[in-house]
Amino acid sequence: MNRIKKKQHNLKRRKARIRGRVYGTEQVPRLVVFRSLKHIYAQVIDDTKGATLASASTLSPELREVLPTEAKKISAAEQVGGLIAAKAKDCNIESVVFDRGGNLYHGRIAALAEAARKGGLKF
Repeated sequence: MNRIKKKQHNLKRRKARIRGRVYGTEQVPRLVVFRSLKHIYAQVIDDTKGATLASASTLSPELREVLPTEAKKISAAEQVGGLIAAKAKDCNIESVVFDRGGNLYHGRIAALAEAARKGGLKF
């Protein structure tokens, strides 16, 4: 197995292991983070219904106006964390379960989580 396929395989395994433990309910939904090379996405999901309650990303219209085209990735992740916290508050969600999506709690993932905590989410 080449290096890239091995990394993808290990990410899938970590993601499945985390999803086995983390489950979002109606009272405490799951905050999922997906990180690509250019963008970062966050969703608040109720797993009992299988519905997305709120979502935000660097591609959101609210952030496209604010973020410059050459924005630093960590500062963009902080903006997304603040936006997802605000949208969750609008849906009367105060606490969530954090799903880092198999990624390390480091860098952009940690920046998004800390900004969401500053925005009022508890996890």
